[in-house]
Amino acid sequence: MARRGADYIGTMEVQAKHRFDERSLERFMTDEVAGFVPPVQVEQFKGGQSNPTYRLTDGAGRRYVLRRKPPGKLLPSAHAVDREFRVISALYPTGFPVARPYGLCTDETVIGTIFYVMDMVEGRIFWDQTLPGNAPAERHAIHMAALKTLADLHNTDYKAIGLETFGRPGNYMSRQIDRWTKQYKASETQHIEAVERLIEWLPRTVPEDDQTTIVHADYRLDNEVMHPTEARVIAVLDWELSTLGNPLADFTNLLMQWVNGSISTIPDLKAHGIPTMEEYVAEYCRLTGRSGLPDLNWYFAYNIFRLAGIVQGIVGRARDGTANSPQAAAMAARVPQLGAAAWKFAQLAGA
Repeated sequence: MARRGADYIGTMEVQAKHRFDERSLERFMTDEVAGFVPPVQVEQFKGGQSNPTYRLTDGAGRRYVLRRKPPGKLLPSAHAVDREFRVISALYPTGFPVARPYGLCTDETVIGTIFYVMDMVEGRIFWDQTLPGNAPAERHAIHMAALKTLADLHNTDYKAIGLETFGRPGNYMSRQIDRWTKQYKASETQHIEAVERLIEWLPRTVPEDDQTTIVHADYRLDNEVMHPTEARVIAVLDWELSTLGNPLADFTNLLMQWVNGSISTIPDLKAHGIPTMEEYVAEYCRLTGRSGLPDLNWYFAYNIFRLAGIVQGIVGRARDGTANSPQAAAMAARVPQLGAAAWKFAQLAGA
């Protein structure tokens, strides 16, 4: 989903619904985080993170980030900050760019929900994928750095770093189609013929899951911290959806910026400095040892169908009164458009 960068930059006073006992946190930090100097100052990051996220500053001026489950009744598998902590802890010793993890607290009496603390990585976050504030050469370098980091993730031996039980190897795409079909049907507000055709066609035509890797599942520029001056990723953020799965789901989700995202609106990518989709695909194949990606149109159909499921879920929650969305009407109009776009790619894939 598109997010407006200005609304997500910086911190604010902790919202009333997300406040907790700061002295209790301070005691935890003193006991569990090496080098922590009390007292702690707590601010909340702006934005729509499903897991409330805070900037902590200790008495020596050192900064940390705390991510917690939100308070209240939640779905059993939702807001899995313990899974985030697990994958970050496994990746950090390998040199993969994640923030240094300091500690996971499963004792809900400390601040009310489970949470973890990691280092705060200072750098640049690019909310607009077209990089309007950068020169063409830097745009190219930034996007290629992001691609290299994703390929490094997919090349990581998950068994060697203790993540063999982080997900279920195999049938990832089939399980994802089933998941998003169920969400769509549970939230359905109108009959859309293109979506019905996709629900029938996608599971029949799933490409073979030829590889299982760690997948981030929400990888894009605004979930990365780029070095302050270099085109180099220094931290990948927001691992809430990560699991073991098909790396092509991860990569083709990133490619959606070229298909129907902001990058697709640029008339001359070469002049702008952003790699073409063909260049991006070729480089990903080179970095991961693939000879090509023959099923791209299938994956594009799937990714747009997935987005339709996400949008329909928002529409359904607004209908049921569980989400306050003034844009619900606009969202409802978008679902048929997404269905039609996904079906066009399905037809290109042979439907």
